Amino acid sequence: MHPTRRRILDEARSLFWRRGYHATGMKEILAAAGAGSGSLYHFFPSKEAVLAEVLRDYLTMLGPMIVDPAFARTTDPVERVFGILGIYRAGLVATSFRYSCPIGRIALEVAPRSGEIDSLIDENFTAWSEVIEGCLEAARDRWPQGTDTGGLARFVLTVMEGAVMQAAAARDIRPFDEAVEHLRSYFALLGGEAPPGSHLPPPQEDR
Repeated sequence: MHPTRRRILDEARSLFWRRGYHATGMKEILAAAGAGSGSLYHFFPSKEAVLAEVLRDYLTMLGPMIVDPAFARTTDPVERVFGILGIYRAGLVATSFRYSCPIGRIALEVAPRSGEIDSLIDENFTAWSEVIEGCLEAARDRWPQGTDTGGLARFVLTVMEGAVMQAAAARDIRPFDEAVEHLRSYFALLGGEAPPGSHLPPPQEDR
């Protein structure tokens, strides 16, 4: 990739995340990237085209930025799910709650929208959910027969997005931690175990 094009994308991604898509002007992107207007329009016909490439960038970054670090910490498939959630928790704490899921933020700001942008947002959410679904499938023997691991993965995504949003709004990690704790308890109950911290015995099968 041409270095100027790469700088434009990197700075656009940062500005869209920090300020929002609509609040970021093309001149700001150019200034941050140290590029002239001719360079921008040589590579991108519009601001929306820049956003489309940023969303494609996020697809390629999911593995090295989120999945790989979480998976390196454990081989247990369910703990890998919580490891991924832990990456988002660390982002909240490290940025003093300025962090938000970039795809979630873009989705809230620009959707509904027809065409390429909507498709790329959906691709990003789908890619994330498929990673989680892979973990849940690897732990298939822990769930009741017929468990919809795809739907369960999308539920995990819903928990993550909501937990990040609430913690960022409250500037407090507790809403995030509470949401993850309840998710862990749900997984335990689904698997027929007592929830973490509970003194109740596991549910008994009907005889």
